[in-house]
Amino acid sequence: MIELSASASTNGRVALVTGAARGIGLGIAAWLISEGWQVVLTDLDRARGSKVAKVLGENAWFIAMDVANEGQVALGVAEVLGQFGRLDALVCNAAVADPHNITLESLDLDYWNRVLAVNLSGPMLLAKHCAPYLRAHSGAIVNLASTRAMQSEPDTEAYAASKGGLLALTHALAISLGPEIRVNAVSPGWIDTRDPSVRRAEPLTDADHAQHPAGRVGTVEDVASMVAWLLSKNAGFVTGQEFVVDGGMSKKMIYSE
Repeated sequence: MIELSASASTNGRVALVTGAARGIGLGIAAWLISEGWQVVLTDLDRARGSKVAKVLGENAWFIAMDVANEGQVALGVAEVLGQFGRLDALVCNAAVADPHNITLESLDLDYWNRVLAVNLSGPMLLAKHCAPYLRAHSGAIVNLASTRAMQSEPDTEAYAASKGGLLALTHALAISLGPEIRVNAVSPGWIDTRDPSVRRAEPLTDADHAQHPAGRVGTVEDVASMVAWLLSKNAGFVTGQEFVVDGGMSKKMIYSE
């Protein structure tokens, strides 16, 4: 697991990672910093975001942002350009993360609209405002979708719809922004995003791990390493695609006995 620690080296590239105060977003930010990126972390949680940026070191910089608010997105992108003069990568991870809403019959339209605003409109707004600067450096975008775009539990309509839309947005952006900007999506399955102290105190069960064809539940590093590869020059011929990181669960045939 990547440790949160100060970093001094830089490769000159700048990445903007949304929803980066915890979980997968924080793991992605830490991984990119370990590879020499300058990373701008954004989140609604200003206190935690500022704290983790300080721990990550001089290659981390935090700005507060509601990705569903176009004014805040435009201002945040302008701050990045004012501070660093360039932008090479955008990682859209911010989301209303709880997949469960109440029953469909009781689903509140305001809740539905908020989930879609953050999970789907947010990545569109970020791509819109970042595109001119990404284009200047043959940059890349990675959207964090979910295996729930293709599979569902009961009462997850808003989340599933937002992530399904994000997959469609991904290939649409790839066609509109190519060849200068590559756009891909990563769809995580069960990823243990809890803080290390919680994971140690409340470890997952053997059964949790064993049900995965890969033999274990995923980690934030599993997702972060895939995102880092998609942002690299090694993925230069890859665009418009979805990469599933779920330990094989979405390929497993499951019947009730």
